[in-house]
Amino acid sequence: MPEHTNTIKSTLFGVAVGDALGVPYEFKDREELARNPATGMVGYGAHHQPAGTWSDDASLTFCLAEALTQGFDLNTIARNFVKWYEDAYWTPHGHVFDVGNATRMAISRLKRGESPESAGGMTENDNGNGSLMRILPLLFHIKDMPMAERFELTQSVSAITHGHIRSVIACFYYLEFARHLLSGTDKHDTYALLKTDIPRFLKDRSTDPSELAHFDRLLNGDIQHLDEDEIESSGYVV
Repeated sequence: MPEHTNTIKSTLFGVAVGDALGVPYEFKDREELARNPATGMVGYGAHHQPAGTWSDDASLTFCLAEALTQGFDLNTIARNFVKWYEDAYWTPHGHVFDVGNATRMAISRLKRGESPESAGGMTENDNGNGSLMRILPLLFHIKDMPMAERFELTQSVSAITHGHIRSVIACFYYLEFARHLLSGTDKHDTYALLKTDIPRFLKDRSTDPSELAHFDRLLNGDIQHLDEDEIESSGYVV
């Protein structure tokens, strides 16, 4: 149990540290970052926050993690998300300074009484990275479940804010990758395994082939050989 607890703590701290490192550099282009690379915690950058400040990425990760300590309940998770937005819950300084449009709209629907299962946007334009950025704690709840159940719970948690299948597939791939790493599988072996396991599973579920095509570079290509200018960086989930 202590080892497992330390793994969970390390996961949460890792999200927060990576988030806080990146907050000051959001919206900066690569040319500027090449001149002034991130080498440590700095303050008063893009969002004018003190050094070490995490964003909605980590706050919503903590909201999810805390809810899962009480068992799996979508309403509890959703209430934590609303509490974050309205009461600055799990924020570092008591205020929310950034929120994605899809997440904001989903939380507005939750406040109006919409169920968590249907609060997230379902259109192609609703595929920001809001559910992907905060879903990692779900790994510890689903890691020993059958693959179909892992997918279903991933879909239901993503759909609180991002319900389109493309966001769900992104979250599923991410958690499956993390699951293999957690079990000790090498990252290169994991990448190779998922090229077989993910397409086979999703095809068996009759997933639209055009949606799988958006993940072609992961599932059929070799991302380690991509040039830097072929790797886009934006709020898009893919």
